[in-house]
Amino acid sequence: MALYATAASVLAGVESRQGSIKGLVYASSFQNVKQLYALVCETQRYSAVLDAVIASAGLLRAEKKLRPHLAKVLVYELLLGKGFRGGGGRWKPLLDRHRARLKAELARLKVQRCVSRNEDLLEVGSRPGTASQVPRFVRVNTLKTNSDDAVDYFKRQGFSYQGRASSLEDLRGLKGKCFLLDPLLPELLVFPAQTDLHDHPLYRAGHLILQDKASCLPATLLAPPPGSHIIDACAAPGNKTSHLAALLKNQGKIFAFDLDAGRLASMATLLARAGVSCCELAEQDFLAVSPSDQRYRQVQYILLDPSCSGSGMPARQLEEPGAGTPSQARLQALAGFQQRALRHALTFPSLQRLVYSTCSLCQEENEDVVQDALQQNPGTFRLAPVLPSWPHRGLGTFPGAEHCLRASPETTLTGGFFVAVLERVEVPSSVPQAGAAAPELTPSTAPRRKKRRRRAAAPGALPHTQQEGKQ
Repeated sequence: MALYATAASVLAGVESRQGSIKGLVYASSFQNVKQLYALVCETQRYSAVLDAVIASAGLLRAEKKLRPHLAKVLVYELLLGKGFRGGGGRWKPLLDRHRARLKAELARLKVQRCVSRNEDLLEVGSRPGTASQVPRFVRVNTLKTNSDDAVDYFKRQGFSYQGRASSLEDLRGLKGKCFLLDPLLPELLVFPAQTDLHDHPLYRAGHLILQDKASCLPATLLAPPPGSHIIDACAAPGNKTSHLAALLKNQGKIFAFDLDAGRLASMATLLARAGVSCCELAEQDFLAVSPSDQRYRQVQYILLDPSCSGSGMPARQLEEPGAGTPSQARLQALAGFQQRALRHALTFPSLQRLVYSTCSLCQEENEDVVQDALQQNPGTFRLAPVLPSWPHRGLGTFPGAEHCLRASPETTLTGGFFVAVLERVEVPSSVPQAGAAAPELTPSTAPRRKKRRRRAAAPGALPHTQQEGKQ
């Protein structure tokens, strides 16, 4: 009701006293009710965007008497509405004082989100056809089975296998019990958006990992050969760790760190179910891990996926409207930690290749963090050019940022994500190479349809490399 009263007062050019019903009736008597309703609806629709602009412009700090509801309606009318033509009352001069800053913050938000139109700033959950239609991606765990056998199993359950997808349109068109092989990642199956596989026997047995395509990119692009030593710096909940183990074929060593004991316990269960046997878990702050420790002298690969705002997670945005717009204070705190973690990771003496990733859409947590690390290590590390055909690139905030990858429901039909691959410019002569440079990904090959030995014939017949549930 307060928002209706506030909107009415703005339209009438008067201020309703404390947003009261009396003020609403008085103001509304001078205005078209449809106009009032439209202003309220649009203000609510852009609520998260307005909160972000108001906070970053410091409007409420500068104008102590301006209440949040009123500020939101005023800023909407100034930036996205009709601009106070014939209204606004005594608030119009106040907003005029902040007009330039507010417009600059709106423009900055568009650059940060890589959009050009106001409507593109709307939260993912408030736009049809985005987060709610991201397909269900399923990674086949090659420690326990293979794509051919998984496909055969689903076909025997009545699913219709459509082969390898050739475009995003193929993925958008999935319906019913149809599924495809991802066009880029050879172990990734794609099902319609609302497919629920949490009770599927292959998932419960660890043969399938429910993991978004964008979340599969970090391990894929790190590309460690079998036998490598790897640090997974902020490892829980463990999907990326299990992916690394699959790429290693359980040959080598993964040092996985996380500070949360509960998340580590859940991660240990997940890894055991997935058949991972090459991982050493540690309840430890990665920032406290010494690069000079002899245990890590062979570490040439680091995956750093630090805590972030989560502003790119479709499920979170659908469940928590406004979650995609973290406060500036929270962003600064997260970015500070992310910068320290990345700087620290680059001090490991044998490091050759590092992947930095977040599930955030915010420039402060992504391009800005990578730029800081490169500036701190001039001539030592560079951004590796990866996946040239990937449609969504990093924001052009510094030279080379186009080598970073971004993902979103709109552009890649995945969750919101950011990935940067850093590689050492010169290889220390005293450090032996664990393997060749990471290969460039090429379109995956569809599993052949001919009959093969079926290791996934029944849940009871599934092979196990490690005892289920073992901690």
